[in-house]
Amino acid sequence: MKPWRSDMSGRRALIAALVVLVGVVGARAGSEGRPAHSLSPEGLAKVSDYIRNEVATGKIPGAILLLQQHGKPVYYENFGVRDVATGISMSADTIFRLYSMSKPVTSVMAMMLVEEGKLALDDPVSKYIPAFAGMKVGVEKKAEDGKVALVLEPLDRPVTIKDLLRHTSGLPYGYYGGGAVRELYAEANLFHSNLGNADFAAKIATLPLVEQPGTVWDYGFSTDVLGRVIEVISGKTLLQFERERLLDPLGMTETAFFVADPAKFPRIAEPMPEDRNINPTTQVRDVRLPITWESGGAGMVGTIGDYARFAQMLLNGGTYEGRRYLKPETIALMASDHVGPETKIARDHNYYPGGNSGFGLGFAVRTSVPSGTSWPTGEYRWDGVGGTFFFIDPEDDLFGIFMVQTPSQRGRIQLALKTLIYQAMGR
Repeated sequence: MKPWRSDMSGRRALIAALVVLVGVVGARAGSEGRPAHSLSPEGLAKVSDYIRNEVATGKIPGAILLLQQHGKPVYYENFGVRDVATGISMSADTIFRLYSMSKPVTSVMAMMLVEEGKLALDDPVSKYIPAFAGMKVGVEKKAEDGKVALVLEPLDRPVTIKDLLRHTSGLPYGYYGGGAVRELYAEANLFHSNLGNADFAAKIATLPLVEQPGTVWDYGFSTDVLGRVIEVISGKTLLQFERERLLDPLGMTETAFFVADPAKFPRIAEPMPEDRNINPTTQVRDVRLPITWESGGAGMVGTIGDYARFAQMLLNGGTYEGRRYLKPETIALMASDHVGPETKIARDHNYYPGGNSGFGLGFAVRTSVPSGTSWPTGEYRWDGVGGTFFFIDPEDDLFGIFMVQTPSQRGRIQLALKTLIYQAMGR
């Protein structure tokens, strides 16, 4: 079904269902009083055609796209199936691996503690995880005989909470061929160790940092360590604290770190059978299996309706259905660039936000307009290695969420879809 076809009865029923699913808040004007761009029916038809073709050509089993503006769904469509093995149609209650879309959730929890005065951005991580006080930086140095050795050097300054939020801690993800420190992280097998957050933090504290804190944006385990800091302060597990302060109040009842109820197993979205590799040594996780590690950086599962509530809360400036979760100025701080030129922070060669974006406290933030477009600055966003992505566009009072499971096609699809969505807005 095309989203804006002349027979609107099915469309109205679908929107009504989604209104119940994600909730509706009042309409708001665009940022700073500017009129928001609206989405054209013709442009949205091209969006639908693109996703439908991805399914028809066998690149993805299925997907869901939601665009919500002024607090109301303006586009929602299910495509294809959850899993080609079962052939069950994609639907709003489908459960997806969110991977790094967990990071914004963890970052919001940390900023709640900052607002309460229980945590400060300049606090050293060692205040909450004492083992971090002894960390060193691993530097590769060539000896006179030509052999390269890893030398451990002291920190110029401690790793701070702000470093964890903006990925300037020096904590990388490990992979082979990325240098001696990254290979140590790969050998530590942190993704597969299934440690609780306390043991995870203790283990990572035995490894060297790959750079001095505050010098390079380098994507890695920062948000996972932040999850442990939250546990230390709250006295609860990360999920307990999230449920108490965010997930349950928002109505994010399907969001967790694995799918505990076997009755929900058929609702789990799966990638194509040949598209299950995150990297050569790691496949997508079987989220039906119980797991100890509550990974604040990459562990969550959830539905599009759950994440829509979260996104709308952010777009609203920290409120949802009359309840405040964060102050507007806190959201503004999180959605500001904290790695700009004035910081002299370098960018790792894998700088995922891209050339037109900086990075805030949990999100990429667009700081300049891509060539040939009028895409809005101030848009903030993130994605997951399983294929999901979301973006929040305050200028147009809009957010978008795309749910899919496809490690191999995610970058290509995300760019194409964002381009088509903004073209539908005349941008």
